Amino acid sequence: MAERDGTWLGLRRDAKPLVIAGLTLGLGLGGFFDGIVFHQILQIHNMLSSYPDSSIATDLELNVMADGIFHLATYIFTIIGLVLFSRAWRFHPVPKSGRMLFGAVIMGWGVFNLVEGLVDHQLLGLHHVWPAGPGPIILWDVVFLLWGVLFIVGGYLVIRTDSAATPTATDEAVAADGSGPE
Repeated sequence: MAERDGTWLGLRRDAKPLVIAGLTLGLGLGGFFDGIVFHQILQIHNMLSSYPDSSIATDLELNVMADGIFHLATYIFTIIGLVLFSRAWRFHPVPKSGRMLFGAVIMGWGVFNLVEGLVDHQLLGLHHVWPAGPGPIILWDVVFLLWGVLFIVGGYLVIRTDSAATPTATDEAVAADGSGPE
């Protein structure tokens, strides 16, 4: 895991800028999916629809504004991810791998689900995934969290099965004696 041994999170160290770009882009895209699908198309919740004060939870104008602020944040993450991607591709010796980028985006989406599910759904109780759905409210919140974990693990496995991200014998030789390739 340490960068001094030539790897980062079990990946080649030169993959780091591309993976970070993908994670950031995935955070934004995961948020867009959540906001567009759950808030707007299915309309199963808004940002503040489970707020403890019912006058806030039922205030449609306030909820639409909160959803807009949420979408602004996802837009900012998406733009930052695109800038990081552009910089990684242009200024760093990263492996040119669409598979690695795709895996990192999936991981970022999973991180979004996990953080949003823990903070907004559980800790703050601002809203829940599907409060009027069949079964208990916690069921849908747990499914959302598990979806996030599945995306994190699945995205990492996509990256790890990409030969461009896997440490090579040369990387391991650098780690063993610190001399680096000649």
